[in-house]
Amino acid sequence: MDFSTICVHGKKKHIDATGAVIEPIYQSATFAHPGVGESTGYDYSRLQNPTRFIIEEKLAAMEEGIDCIAFSTGMAAISCLMELFCPGDHFIVSDDLYGGTSRLFDFISKKNGLRFDCVNTSFIEEIAKCICSNTKAIFIETPTNPMMQVTDIRAVSELAKKHNCLLIVDNTFLTPYFQKPLLLGADIVVHSGTKFLCGHNDTLCGFLVIRDAEISEKIRFLSKTIGACLAPFDCFLVNRGIKTLPLRMKTQEKNALELAKWLETKEKVKKVYYVGLPNHPDYEISCQQASGFGSMISFEVDSERTARQILSRVRLILFAESLGGVETLITYPTMQTHADVPLEQRLKKGINDRLLRLSVGVEDLEDLQADLQQALEGESIDERVSI
Repeated sequence: MDFSTICVHGKKKHIDATGAVIEPIYQSATFAHPGVGESTGYDYSRLQNPTRFIIEEKLAAMEEGIDCIAFSTGMAAISCLMELFCPGDHFIVSDDLYGGTSRLFDFISKKNGLRFDCVNTSFIEEIAKCICSNTKAIFIETPTNPMMQVTDIRAVSELAKKHNCLLIVDNTFLTPYFQKPLLLGADIVVHSGTKFLCGHNDTLCGFLVIRDAEISEKIRFLSKTIGACLAPFDCFLVNRGIKTLPLRMKTQEKNALELAKWLETKEKVKKVYYVGLPNHPDYEISCQQASGFGSMISFEVDSERTARQILSRVRLILFAESLGGVETLITYPTMQTHADVPLEQRLKKGINDRLLRLSVGVEDLEDLQADLQQALEGESIDERVSI
């Protein structure tokens, strides 16, 4: 079955007795049993819920995993995942991660006795140097947030298997439409479904997709014990969003590529980070392991003043955190997504007061260019951005 068809219907279409075309919201905390020792398959919504089952089954099929577990947020998913491990266990993680993930590792996981080495996972030799006898997992984002570095998933998978480590891949930026880490050797895929999967900036959700039955069983036990499950209405919203995922991703990527090329021509823009540009250092790896480049761009301008001017003057583009929705959003990582990362670490990675991150939406490309142009130059060049 084609990927686009799975996004709409799942592996099989769920039609209830009413014939409803859209899967219903089972807004029930508990479910009655037909008799002693008998069950409908549903007991209590913290454990399982029919609306949640539909989205979990669909996303497992999209990522080609054996199971998917839905959580209230992406951070809830990662928090639950870390409970697989024990004090003293060692992790190697990308040194350019979403700030919330870094915050979890630095302030919660370390407190709980886990150990971390942060390296540029684009370089396999840097990972290899850090592996030790108690290394249990390698955690990567690819592309990374916000510097858009790419890691060779196949190469890291081979290294992880050699040392009996799990490979965990955050696939939020590309989604299974463009990249399928499990097919490249990953063991667990993480999603902040709030972003591209949902695609409409109207709910929070997170997912873990697993390819191994034993790991799936352990995480389901942790999920029902911790209780950060995705509510039925939020399941409905993300399921609705996924139905249009291929359409949105195509349009957003097309806009992003043209916008990245356009930004490179601007005098006040000193560097553009977009994996779809042939001059990106990881362009070839991206072409080998992904079918597209996504719609996330970071770019550095000539001064902090210019950065703040852009953020203050955009009209169509929204100055807001988050990403992946149909609306184009611009973010200031140093003060927003990565504010809790120590300054020295931020600067080392290039996350300075001149760096902006752009999540490109589905609006008309010329409208987006016009808005950025007037924000960069400080004067309106097109009345169409006056909204």
